[in-house]
Amino acid sequence: MHLSEIAARTPGKTAVVMSDGSAAVSYAELDRRSLQVARLLEDHGVGQADRIAILMANRPEYFEIAWGAQRHGSCWVPVNWHLTAAEAGYIVADSGAQLLFASPETAAVAAAIARDSPQLKAAYLVGAADSGLESYQRAIAARPAAQLDGETEGITFFYSSGTTGRPKGIRRSHEFPPFGTGLALDHLMALVFGFTAGSVYLCPAPLYHAAPIGFSMGTQRHGGTVVLMPRFDAAECLRAIERHRITHVQFVPTHFVRMLKLPEAERRGFDLSSLELVIHAAAPCPAEVKRQMIGWLGPKITEYYAGSEGNGITIISSGEWLQRPGSVGRAIGAVVHIAGPDGQELPAGENGAIYFDGGKFEYHNDPAKTAGSVNERGWSTLGDIGRLDADGYLYLADRRTDLIISGGVNIYPAEVEEALIMHPAVADVAVIGVPDDEMGQSVVAVVQPAARELDDPAATAPLDQPALAAELLAHCRSRLASFKCPRAVEFVAELPRLPTGKLLRRLVRDQYAARSRR
Repeated sequence: MHLSEIAARTPGKTAVVMSDGSAAVSYAELDRRSLQVARLLEDHGVGQADRIAILMANRPEYFEIAWGAQRHGSCWVPVNWHLTAAEAGYIVADSGAQLLFASPETAAVAAAIARDSPQLKAAYLVGAADSGLESYQRAIAARPAAQLDGETEGITFFYSSGTTGRPKGIRRSHEFPPFGTGLALDHLMALVFGFTAGSVYLCPAPLYHAAPIGFSMGTQRHGGTVVLMPRFDAAECLRAIERHRITHVQFVPTHFVRMLKLPEAERRGFDLSSLELVIHAAAPCPAEVKRQMIGWLGPKITEYYAGSEGNGITIISSGEWLQRPGSVGRAIGAVVHIAGPDGQELPAGENGAIYFDGGKFEYHNDPAKTAGSVNERGWSTLGDIGRLDADGYLYLADRRTDLIISGGVNIYPAEVEEALIMHPAVADVAVIGVPDDEMGQSVVAVVQPAARELDDPAATAPLDQPALAAELLAHCRSRLASFKCPRAVEFVAELPRLPTGKLLRRLVRDQYAARSRR
């Protein structure tokens, strides 16, 4: 699992290629450039467990930087490149990143972050663009491709949102073993998912997400080839499977929906016979969608349930799922437990909080959130609700009480509410996820307008709901990345809150569903 050893055995083999064939990197090139990146980090005084941030679109250089940080023993922070400068800048600052790497798609945002982030020692740009950032290519060309003494395994430092809507860094337990040891996912990929040096893995999703970057680098750990899509497109995805003879691919349910919506003659016109395994995760998959996918591709689909926190995982094959529709499988490694409000373990069939007794983690700069994720037995939870059957198969009842998962992407209501609540026309707001056949869930803002908007005696006309909705959506888009913004705004006279001020979000969802049925 040592990159240099793989490069020595197969120097000319493709480590990563863009799905359209526009760019490719061999193992010899990947090894050499990652060594130069490690030297660059060393020259900037980045030490073991220190952080760097990667704010880049899907492109081969992403792996050069990630592997450079990985073999240098650094914690590297993948940043969602669709975020605004303020949102991405918060992650860079909160993580304490000392270096920032950007691509042309993110050059303007990265330049803004660099201007406002005194802790950054340097910000580098991959590719040519007039942004004021330093040239990545020139920087690594000036460094030798020689191994540093005592290479150790680094680790990704992912961010997910906290209870306030601010992103929270996930610090997983990590011992920084010698480089080449590999991470838990790397070994799981071989033992459970059958990855080998002959595997060709298609990555159709953004590399800033945990699974895409983890499975891509895990493929390279085993000497396989990664085929990288710049963005997901249903037809192009199927074309890439055929063209590159893909053996393994990972999707979210939204990808399934979009592929199934292609004309049947078109999607069945592609040769997908090379596929050995189709993996899916990240969001609940509608049962009918999964049945259709199995009917189309055969029993090659494996689902898993896990979180970036790395505290446990469940896995289920196609055959098992057909016998237990809706299950996300049985735990491997760590044991899964279902606990009631009193903390006591519940019997099979009863819904409760899902806990794992596996890997340890903490939330960066948030001891309260960390403490709230662990019970007195040392089990940890992601906040999800579910049940076990008599055979130990897990079924999810809810994915975190408030979390919205749209197209496999986590969206946190509090962050969207914060963007809307200070608008002068808003008295109160609740953001909820509602069922969406394509995206799984879509975001809806339920707004209680300011009193003057409803019954101001001086008003010359009733509330113009479409105009106000458009204004609020524009207001939200000016403050948040577009994928977080509501797809619809609904107005109500009053939102349900307890005397303490606590929003009864489940009641908001129930009331919305009742109005929709009417």
